[in-house]
Amino acid sequence: LDLADKYPFFYAAVGIHPQDAHTFDENSIPALKEMLRHPKAVAIGEIGLDYACKVDRQMQEHLFREQLSIAQRLRKPVVVHCVRAFEPMMKILSEYELRAVIFHGFIGSVQQAERAIKRGYYLSFGEGAFRSPRTVEALRAIPLSRLFAETDESQICIEKIYEMIASERKTEVATLQVQIEMNYNEIFLQHNDR
Repeated sequence: LDLADKYPFFYAAVGIHPQDAHTFDENSIPALKEMLRHPKAVAIGEIGLDYACKVDRQMQEHLFREQLSIAQRLRKPVVVHCVRAFEPMMKILSEYELRAVIFHGFIGSVQQAERAIKRGYYLSFGEGAFRSPRTVEALRAIPLSRLFAETDESQICIEKIYEMIASERKTEVATLQVQIEMNYNEIFLQHNDR
């Protein structure tokens, strides 16, 4: 939120990451709701399930549900973190009516990608996607209208990620940029009057 205040082109997502679920207490939710009142807090995230970390799974699921309830009530999109928890994630997400869901740093199979897309979710790909042949296959298979690119997990610039995705999809970088901007506008601008 500090960066969003400082720079006119920055917007923020706020949420409690599943790796921090052990820090959750009843004061966390009012604090989160207060942050979401900020005019540039446009999404709840990164939230979700990380079954590779040592934080108790029931604690993670409880926190995830709490934040999804807020997202549903406030009609905010969610940015989800999902590590080794695709089936439980999909089950929990199906219980809520969410404005939009973006799988951050998607790593998974074509079948998982197709299931997420069928529900209307978006998938975001970063450098890590290219270390997984099945994820590259998923990247090639999904519609551009459901795709995002990110640099969260690496030090390389977003332009390089765009080039890598465009190369795998056999499309022009400019085409990819235009479509991702349209995807962004569909989720964030259209509903927030920005």
